[in-house]
Amino acid sequence: VPLAVAPLPESEDEGPAAVPGLHADALLAAVRAPLSAGLADDGRLTLGVSAAVHSAEGLRGALEEARHARRVAAARPGRVCAAGHHELASHVLLLPFVPDDVRRAFTARLLDPLRDYDRRHRAELIPTLEAFLDCDGSWTRCATRLHLHVNTLRYRVGRIEQLTGRDLSRLEDKLDFFLALRMS
Repeated sequence: VPLAVAPLPESEDEGPAAVPGLHADALLAAVRAPLSAGLADDGRLTLGVSAAVHSAEGLRGALEEARHARRVAAARPGRVCAAGHHELASHVLLLPFVPDDVRRAFTARLLDPLRDYDRRHRAELIPTLEAFLDCDGSWTRCATRLHLHVNTLRYRVGRIEQLTGRDLSRLEDKLDFFLALRMS
């Protein structure tokens, strides 16, 4: 369901910035439970929300934006999913268009060695990698978040690099891991 958003009428003392737009997250929170209850067991509903437009001339573009956002939502798991215009200026826009076999091969190549190691040794390399990337590569913040000594974190990151042949000090490798985690 693509949604093109038109603004509420403005009052004399409020400008366009005072008009709230419809955000996909807020819409999803309001409709997820009742819509899920009404769907058949195999049913899905995906919503795409455009940015607000201020004139009828903008509706065509808003509808196209909402259609792109709906495709992003369709790639997500769950029975009722939504995506908004704010996600279209991000890598999130590209991920739904990656074929499933390419996605699986990419994530397997990067993450399977870590998953296998975690299974055999209970090393928690995948959660460590997620936290390291979430902390923008900050050793101190990541160690604090994981309740680890920084040397333990350095050991784990070194093990990740050794198992994958990647270097987490390189932006390209961080980006590849980030995308692999998002796609898995």
